[in-house]
Amino acid sequence: MNQLSLFAQPGEPVWRPDPERVRARLDRILAEARDPAAPLDAATLSLFRTIVPDMLRLLPEPEAAARRAALDDALAARVNG
Repeated sequence: MNQLSLFAQPGEPVWRPDPERVRARLDRILAEARDPAAPLDAATLSLFRTIVPDMLRLLPEPEAAARRAALDDALAARVNG
């Protein structure tokens, strides 16, 4: 096995995430962030701050900006509230 076999070769299909699944996951994260009964500890905040920006890059910018603002507002309300 050579190193080039570890990477996609030209013409091979490249995996792309399904935007609808990304939206669904972001909706679940937002619902969890808004739910006062859901635990919001340092590990959960760290997870959200790590994965959400990567997920938002997969969506059109106007939609990503709106979802980012909604999540930021929900987290701020939970942390400061």
